[in-house]
Amino acid sequence: MPNINNSKKSLIVILGSIVIIGFAIAKLYYNHVNKSNDPRIIEARELYGKYDSYAESNNFKAIFLLLDSVEFIYQSVEHYQRSYEIGVLHNNRSAAYLAMAIFHEDNCLSLDGISILSKDTLLSLSKIAALKSIQTYEDWLNIYSEKDEEEIHMLLTTNFLNGLTSYSDKELKRFTSSRINEIKEAQLETPRRLSVAYTNLGIVMRHRENYELAIEYYKKAMDLWDRNLAAENSLNALLGQPQKKRNFIEKILPPPKDK
Repeated sequence: MPNINNSKKSLIVILGSIVIIGFAIAKLYYNHVNKSNDPRIIEARELYGKYDSYAESNNFKAIFLLLDSVEFIYQSVEHYQRSYEIGVLHNNRSAAYLAMAIFHEDNCLSLDGISILSKDTLLSLSKIAALKSIQTYEDWLNIYSEKDEEEIHMLLTTNFLNGLTSYSDKELKRFTSSRINEIKEAQLETPRRLSVAYTNLGIVMRHRENYELAIEYYKKAMDLWDRNLAAENSLNALLGQPQKKRNFIEKILPPPKDK
């Protein structure tokens, strides 16, 4: 077991940075809309432009409706149904549920105006979403990791152009080239996204007082992305080690109870 210190100051875990990282990763991807992008999913990227304003105003109902709408668009196109974009959506759900559970734990929360969601329920929903995200990322990496441009192009021939028959050969070539570039970027970015998902799981386990499992997830997150400061400081907090950096996102998690 880690050395548990009951002082709140030594038990800081930076959930806020997880939310910020999740938003930034999503914004980086979804805000890049141009004529080279697959026209079937441009609406999804444009919808994501509203995400920041919803998050800043804690409009969780709007956040989840937006994520559902974006996922519906991706799920309607075979090529994207098991792609890393779905993992991004699940991970953003996980972060939003965590924000509801932790930042608003003293309030009664409802997304439909009827059902009251307890902190434990929100943590469970966050865990489910994080696990879905992890599975999606890992399955995608098993297919695309370390593939070169020619191999990616060959993989795309299976289904990427299905449903795009009304476009010219020049446009299809442009869409394909753009998608290859997105996948090459995702080969680099997805391990970082996976790291964020494992950090979310660690935070869930921390709140559930399963400290050994929390430590395991934090270490896994750092193995995937050694610059994941949220995971590192979360781990440091559990082990009673000094934080690398403290800022406005401090004092997020409750102290572990003595065993």
